Amino acid sequence: MDNSNRVIVVGAGPVGLCLTLALTQAGLAVTLLESRTDENFLDQVPRAGTNHPATLEMYERIGLYKRIEPRGMIAPIVHYWERQGPQLIAEFDHALLKEDTSFPYVLQCERIKIVEEALSMAKDDPNCDLRMGTTFESFEQKSDGVVAVVTNSDGEQDRIYGRFLVSAEGARSLIRNQLGIEFEGFTYPDRTLNIEVAYDFSRHGYADRNYISDPEEWSNLFQWPGPPKRWRVHFPTPPDSDPETLLSPEALQKKLQAFMQTDQEFDIHGSNLYTVHQRVAKTFRMGNVLLAGDAAHVNSPIGGMGMNSGIHDAFNLADKLIGIERGEMDTDVLDRYDRQRRTIAVEHTQAQTIRNKKLLMEKDPVVRRQNQDQLRKTASDPKLARDFMLRASLINSVRQAEQIE
Repeated sequence: MDNSNRVIVVGAGPVGLCLTLALTQAGLAVTLLESRTDENFLDQVPRAGTNHPATLEMYERIGLYKRIEPRGMIAPIVHYWERQGPQLIAEFDHALLKEDTSFPYVLQCERIKIVEEALSMAKDDPNCDLRMGTTFESFEQKSDGVVAVVTNSDGEQDRIYGRFLVSAEGARSLIRNQLGIEFEGFTYPDRTLNIEVAYDFSRHGYADRNYISDPEEWSNLFQWPGPPKRWRVHFPTPPDSDPETLLSPEALQKKLQAFMQTDQEFDIHGSNLYTVHQRVAKTFRMGNVLLAGDAAHVNSPIGGMGMNSGIHDAFNLADKLIGIERGEMDTDVLDRYDRQRRTIAVEHTQAQTIRNKKLLMEKDPVVRRQNQDQLRKTASDPKLARDFMLRASLINSVRQAEQIE
């Protein structure tokens, strides 16, 4: 077996691409496998794109930030609303973090733009063996490496040798399933409806990012740069609702008019339903095979922590693989990757996203008032507000991970 220090990364999403670029820029050889082709790579369902300060610092490290910043929108303000009224409960400004980060704001830049720019960088990197249109099939693990079996774009089977294999395939990770690693947690019974609409909600006092509580129908409202410039609105839906009915033009208009009544129809640019999971793999490492991103943990998108925490996995793992390659670390350091990132996934990301959803959908009027009073108190106190933003921006989670031995 060719026992080189090549790293095989499966999946060219944000996590796989960031991991690849961090490794190749440090001189490591990476084979990056992606089942989509150049022709259909950008034909993906619109997904997350809220990039927190801690993540922007990581993008800057690999030269990605300067490519996506012009395509995104800087959003320093976040609002918390009570839908009835509507009533603004609290406003938080990332400027409170100006002493903690070079990026005291969130960058609203859609996932598809991030992977487009990162893929272009990977194509130009001589240390990256990028294989588009290649389907990962299986692997065999040896004591000193792995053999990945793939099917290339011509339908031919190939075997790729490397020292480490990383699953960045997403929540349905074939590698995780082949390893038999349990994906612990639960799935919410309701689905979330996403509607993309060209309408200026800022004229009604909304910030670029808004979390809106309501005991019957909570919502999230975010602005995106486009083109075209638009807003994304999220609503919960009953578990037994018919998807076709929910996504009908009439139903979408009715849903938006109930949220914001206007004298004309909304200009809807797209919609989709998605199921929300709260799950964490029982381990992120098994021998020379590792999990990162959604392959390792999935959570509610409320708070924008999913993609961001996955990218934090990528950079944490990259530092350890680089240290191993340079002879500065032993492979046992990969157990520390598991301890650090799994602990954060369970104790920070999962816990926080579960709390976020519960806060928005709380039905008990007494508890709702208590929650709102606490948000007002936090927003009005600079120290409490900064502590709140350190958690929300994921700066705290990165710092906490580094303290885990």
